[in-house]
Amino acid sequence: MVEPVNLNRFRKQKARADEKARADTNAVKFGLTKAQKQLNEQTQSKAKKDLDGHETES
Repeated sequence: MVEPVNLNRFRKQKARADEKARADTNAVKFGLTKAQKQLNEQTQSKAKKDLDGHETES
């Protein structure tokens, strides 16, 4: 005899899998975490500041 299937459990598992797949595509699409974005911003601002410090006035 076949085991009965709990349809609610099956539906919820499918919903979780769909949400995980969507989250994975968004992670690839948008890429960086908040900490990585802040680090990139700080690095760029420091590089700009250093470059501006080397300018000569004529």
